[in-house]
Amino acid sequence: MKLTRYEQETVINFNAEEPDATVYTRDKTVMRKLDALVTEFPDVFRCIGETDIDKTYVVPKKRIKYCKPRRISEAKREQARIKMMDINHNRK
Repeated sequence: MKLTRYEQETVINFNAEEPDATVYTRDKTVMRKLDALVTEFPDVFRCIGETDIDKTYVVPKKRIKYCKPRRISEAKREQARIKMMDINHNRK
């Protein structure tokens, strides 16, 4: 079944009392990432439900991250841009 981009949702549910979070997803990219974690760390990440279009996982709540956006000055941004132009130019 082909889902629209809007239908490819991911829902993370947790509360203050329990140590684990439930992750429900229909996004194939998120599924691949979580499946890799389940394979590599089966004692930490678990797949608890699956259909042909979605999967549900249990993950430790402490693995859910909130990050501040990275701040970069215009000078650093320009340096990075020039460096990437050099790298791309040298590939040819």
